[in-house]
Amino acid sequence: MKKISNNIFLMMLIFGTLVTISSNSWLGAWMGLEINLLSFIPLMNDNKKNLLTSESSLKYFLTQAFASSILLFAIIMLMFFYNNNLFLYNSFNEILILSTLLLKSGAAPFHFWFPEVMEGLSWINGLILMTWQKIAPLMLISYNFIYNFFMITIIMSMLIGSLGGLNQTSIRKLMAFSSINHLGWMLLAMMNNEMLWMIYFLLYTLLSFSIVLMFNNFKLFYFNQIFNMSMMNPIVKLFIFLNLLSLGGLPPFLGFLPKWLVIQNLVMMNQMFILMISVCLTLITLYFYLRLSYSIFMLNYQKNSWLLKNNFNNKLSFISLIFNFISISGLVMMSTIYIII
Repeated sequence: MKKISNNIFLMMLIFGTLVTISSNSWLGAWMGLEINLLSFIPLMNDNKKNLLTSESSLKYFLTQAFASSILLFAIIMLMFFYNNNLFLYNSFNEILILSTLLLKSGAAPFHFWFPEVMEGLSWINGLILMTWQKIAPLMLISYNFIYNFFMITIIMSMLIGSLGGLNQTSIRKLMAFSSINHLGWMLLAMMNNEMLWMIYFLLYTLLSFSIVLMFNNFKLFYFNQIFNMSMMNPIVKLFIFLNLLSLGGLPPFLGFLPKWLVIQNLVMMNQMFILMISVCLTLITLYFYLRLSYSIFMLNYQKNSWLLKNNFNNKLSFISLIFNFISISGLVMMSTIYIII
């Protein structure tokens, strides 16, 4: 019975996003966002015995309801000024609408709720929050464009997403700050090319699905679980951190491909200043991914001899192997695309 109800809520979640995307009015888009919100809350609160899950669902509901109320207020104000031919406050309404949509997507400086909500969710719900829940707000953001406001949001998202993950021991919070950093890159791609941010989002979803599937299979939530050499297969460790490096955008993995496309587009648009800032801030994320990889693979840990038999019991599933192969074989795919172009 619980599985059937979850499937119904999942279908409503998809329906709400589709309503928002296909709507031709702001009121219809707001209704789609509300359907999406009210269907995701029961999915988040699937484990009622876990207090962190209930706390995360409450934080998410309050934040999203606050953003929805401000969005509805901005829509009503926009309709009032338009009907009375008052265009003086149009820019203010656009900034207000963009702010609420950025709050819904979790971009900086409206990111305060995102890592805390991620910490209390299961990996599957966290994956939905990092990927699917961003589709509707990002589509609505792409309809409005304010250059200076976008620049501030992009730089702050990259800065907070990079610096916020430096001292994290929780993998879910690390993925949350990584998502904020990637959201800055998506907004940067959106500024220049609408198709480019969609490509970036699809590749980011693929990489996130690949690594979250592994974390969910092995019930990994903190890095000290991976440090335990006696309980973790070295091949699994290798795949986990190759995926993390790919998510950070290190060549020659697949995660570098969307960043490469954005960098190429910025060079063609002659926007060198924002390009230099974004690349330098992304190097910080690579720094703590490489630091974690180095500490786990290069340092010695005690290993009990009677647990050596269990080293290869935790094997990857076939789906995980496929997604890991796609994530790690970025060099071949980039070379193929380059030859075709």
